Amino acid sequence: MRAITASFFIFCFLVPSVFGKLRRGFYDSSCPLAESTVSRVVAKHHSLNQTVTAALLRMQFHDCFVNVRKLLLCVFVYGCDASLLIDSTPERPSEKSAEANVSVRGFEIIDEVKKELEIVCPKTVSCADIVTLATKDSIALAGGLNVTNMVALIGGGHSVGVAHCSLFQDRLKDPKMDSKLKAKLQNTCRGPNDPSVVLDQMTPLEVDNQIYKQIKSQRGILRIDQNLGLDDSTSRIVSNFALNETLFGERFAEAMQIMGEIKVLTGNSGEIRTNCIVVSH
Repeated sequence: MRAITASFFIFCFLVPSVFGKLRRGFYDSSCPLAESTVSRVVAKHHSLNQTVTAALLRMQFHDCFVNVRKLLLCVFVYGCDASLLIDSTPERPSEKSAEANVSVRGFEIIDEVKKELEIVCPKTVSCADIVTLATKDSIALAGGLNVTNMVALIGGGHSVGVAHCSLFQDRLKDPKMDSKLKAKLQNTCRGPNDPSVVLDQMTPLEVDNQIYKQIKSQRGILRIDQNLGLDDSTSRIVSNFALNETLFGERFAEAMQIMGEIKVLTGNSGEIRTNCIVVSH
């Protein structure tokens, strides 16, 4: 399957793991109407019910990260393969009927997109790609952050961040990691009480583009950071930020503003709490 899968990751959604060859315009030649069709159908449903964003996010999360232990008789692999969309049969129970997935909704949106695409370009656009594209569009409609925003926020935040050794043990097993940095981290992490290290080894007290330069040199301490430099959908952004600190600064400020405006309550909405840890009403 030619998936253009992504992680939101997330959350991190958010942050992209390398599931596949994610790129805008993947179907430009084979099915030029693919992305516009998905966008149109998602926009229609979003205008009727804005909770479709949450529904599609949950659908993709459950599809990509299956808990096989809860599926009892079934054996499923991890991955964004749209297997969550498959109905159960008496002979073969599916992920959709698993206890953890009974409240997943939004299947009718995917079905509608698929029906339209099968008319204009049969057997071309994968179901997994429809889920990914639909989720991406629904996030944008909800005022979410785009890929450039997320790369700026992750790098900008981590440029003055720290992490405990327990959070990056997997990175120390990576043979491509800068050997001098690896040795330094291994030595530090031998200490008691789960020591912490700065994520930006060059300018740990400044929000700048140094962390992107380190990612380019295989010196990203967290897996999430190093993956930004490896994934096709983010590596070019990392390179641009590493080369141009002014560009990074502009994009970071822009992303902070967008994030600060997501679902802000205004006017008579919400409440003014007299104590920030207690709901007033």
